[in-house]
Amino acid sequence: MSSLMAFVVLIIVVALIFDYVNGFHDAANSIATVVSTRVLSPGLAVIWAAFFNFIAFLFFGTRVAKTIGSDMVNIKVVSEDWRLWVLLCGVLGAIIWNIITWYYGLPSSSSHALVGGYAGAALAAHRGFDHLFIASGWIKTISFIIISPLVGVALGFSLMAAIMWIFRNRSPDRVDKLFRKGQLLSAALFSLGHGGNDAQKTMGIIAAVLVASNINPNAAADIPLWVVLSCHAAIALGTLSGGWRIVHTMGARLTKLKPVGGFAAETAGATALFVSTYGGIPVSTTHTITGGIVGVGATRRISAVRWGVAKNVIWAWVLTIPASALVAALCFWIVEAIRKT
Repeated sequence: MSSLMAFVVLIIVVALIFDYVNGFHDAANSIATVVSTRVLSPGLAVIWAAFFNFIAFLFFGTRVAKTIGSDMVNIKVVSEDWRLWVLLCGVLGAIIWNIITWYYGLPSSSSHALVGGYAGAALAAHRGFDHLFIASGWIKTISFIIISPLVGVALGFSLMAAIMWIFRNRSPDRVDKLFRKGQLLSAALFSLGHGGNDAQKTMGIIAAVLVASNINPNAAADIPLWVVLSCHAAIALGTLSGGWRIVHTMGARLTKLKPVGGFAAETAGATALFVSTYGGIPVSTTHTITGGIVGVGATRRISAVRWGVAKNVIWAWVLTIPASALVAALCFWIVEAIRKT
């Protein structure tokens, strides 16, 4: 195996490790509500979510992968000697930031960590903004940092309010029994959306590696099937590992949920993810489900939402792109210093 091919394999392996980390970091997004409402045990919940993470490739295309791979960073302006190092350091920056936020139980966005890491490493290598970033990809990604949680809040609130009105004359026990079954469907839909959107981000990075190395110059436009399957498998395996610190934050600390609330929050989040994925927009599953949970909690009363916890979550969102960019840039500078010695 040539040294170039070995390096490409190394970066792909690291990218799949990120995908795995993404799975256990974001497992809480898929299973927090179904676990906190005791519809499923934690063990069964992660199996349920992982299965739908994997089969998501059957339902979604690769529009998000193409956005990440070719519509955000113009890797061609970076010196050819450094392109693969930029991609490696970008993924490392995202992994490190994900581990930090996982350790502290903060549901930050793996998606934005990857985007930030890629941008930070590219900026460190190019030493400037000239022709480096592609505006269209960044506009839709940054705008949905704000839009996706707001959509989640609106859908969660509206759906919960509608359910409360429709079932207003039913006994709480009958409603609870009905939505315990319904939550199996909503959790499956959200996991499907999670796998469909998040696995594609790693596909985009691997496609960029194949293009930058000239192994497959058309990879960003036509994602190879082996890339699609390996990314879905990695994120599903990560979900099987769980992410219990963040499960607690998402499922219990933001607001107390019953099965009907879990159903509304997951359905709201899944709807937002489906629309975004078909639009090729790399959104945060963390943002959408958090918005859905907050919207559901607000139907009872505003004070039902623990806004102190929500504030910490929002700070993690705000910091994710610049923090992961800085970590990735530091990784690149370390590599650069080593290679020059």
